[in-house]
Amino acid sequence: MSETEFSETGVRIDRWARSLSRAGQVTVKDGRVALLTSYGREIDSAPVGTVSAGRAWFAGGDATVARVNGTRYRLTMPRRPGKSDGAGPARRFLEALRNAGGERD
Repeated sequence: MSETEFSETGVRIDRWARSLSRAGQVTVKDGRVALLTSYGREIDSAPVGTVSAGRAWFAGGDATVARVNGTRYRLTMPRRPGKSDGAGPARRFLEALRNAGGERD
């Protein structure tokens, strides 16, 4: 299974108070979740089964909170103009994790 289940660019990746990337990338591929900087450098990655993610009450509709290797990250997905379907990137990320066997909070 070499097909990418989820990939989104332009993602703001925060380790709570600290911004790690304002235009990063999140991918779910080959059973792994990877958080990358805008230059493609890996911030963190882990097998899908060990990653938990969900929406926090304080996060907006375009943000999720993911725990990768025990570290919590806030992932704010970009809003694409003209796309008003109910499945925004944050929702598609959570669905890709669930379908790949990850935990959902």
